[in-house]
Amino acid sequence: MDKKLFGELVTSLEEAKAISKGKAAPSRRFDVQPIDAKAVREQTGLSQIEFAKLMRVSVKTLQNWEQHRRNPTGPAAALLKIVATAPEVALKSLHG
Repeated sequence: MDKKLFGELVTSLEEAKAISKGKAAPSRRFDVQPIDAKAVREQTGLSQIEFAKLMRVSVKTLQNWEQHRRNPTGPAAALLKIVATAPEVALKSLHG
């Protein structure tokens, strides 16, 4: 490995360690708010069973999202965002 690159990696790890111990402030921070699955489902007018089938998750998973015991992640979170933003297009695409 290139010595310059290795040095940059070491510096980066030292910064991460200092941030995790509260000795340094992060240079940037992202706060991502979880999407409200129940509000999105209600916006579509679908039942839990219908919406779970549409999302291709179990009803239990959807209920966990709606009751905030779990938060959707990855592709499920992205799909919920799409449904929330453009429900007509999303429903047409997913039913087709």
